[in-house]
Amino acid sequence: MSTTLTRRAFAASAAAGAAAEAASAAETAPAGKLKLSVFSKHFQWTDWKETARWAAEAGFDGVDFTVRSGGHLLPARVADDMPKAVELVRKAGLDVYMITAGIVDAGSPHAEAIVRTMKQLGIRHYRWGGFALDYAKPVEPQLAGYRTRSKELADMNRQYGVCAMYHTHSGLRQVGAAIWDLWWMLKELDSRHVGINYDIGHATVEGGYGGWINSARVSAGLMRGVALKDFTWARDARGRWLPAWCQPGQGMVNFAGFLAILKEQRFDGPVQVHYEYPEVGDAHAGKGMSIPQARFQEILKRDLVYYREQFRAAGV
Repeated sequence: MSTTLTRRAFAASAAAGAAAEAASAAETAPAGKLKLSVFSKHFQWTDWKETARWAAEAGFDGVDFTVRSGGHLLPARVADDMPKAVELVRKAGLDVYMITAGIVDAGSPHAEAIVRTMKQLGIRHYRWGGFALDYAKPVEPQLAGYRTRSKELADMNRQYGVCAMYHTHSGLRQVGAAIWDLWWMLKELDSRHVGINYDIGHATVEGGYGGWINSARVSAGLMRGVALKDFTWARDARGRWLPAWCQPGQGMVNFAGFLAILKEQRFDGPVQVHYEYPEVGDAHAGKGMSIPQARFQEILKRDLVYYREQFRAAGV
């Protein structure tokens, strides 16, 4: 099944790529069924109002605010500041479908204040994580401990009717990089309150040919959010092969194949668009604006047009 899906997906990818190229001159593309939010980390050089304006002008449906240390919203001030930020986004004609919170478990500082404020504002989802493995210790007891902490988080979320989505990263020691560990931790918990935020870029790093297909399918029942980015392999200054994030459609991520799985599984959660490659300058890491603002807006629109066309072609 994986081989068949991969062949079909690559064929669909070529067709979708042609459609995206034809639309590249357009400034915006029609919104589809799924709501696309821009990750506010890339706007931490400006305020909430300007972030909302930039996102609206680019054509996004929403803003995924960072609510963490160094983020757009500080956890200690969430009860006062989140309502103001969300109001500005809604006045701009967008919405806040999710936030990215600095919550690791129910004991994280201000965790309950964050989810309480989310409930008051009608925000259902937040990004959560992450756990790490200690290679000097057996893996299974560590995962069992993380499962207990995840259950405690689910219990807190249940009180407020919200869902935590564990964000998947790639790399050493990262719980969730392989998906199977995260699936084992969460499979018996209530996925209405703890689920997975599946990052297709990181998933492709971990399983480039067919592994991402397996991980997407095994986690589909727990998938509550999706993050979009693309990458290619490149050597660093020391000659090591490492993932290099890049413009979507220029890298190795098979968006058409992934979106086909989302359609099959009837995914309906929030989608986040990330701009974590060097072309956007310091904004890729949330550290400033080091390229002309007009160029930054061009990149925002260009990538969104590409994703909209991919989603349209996939029927999602």
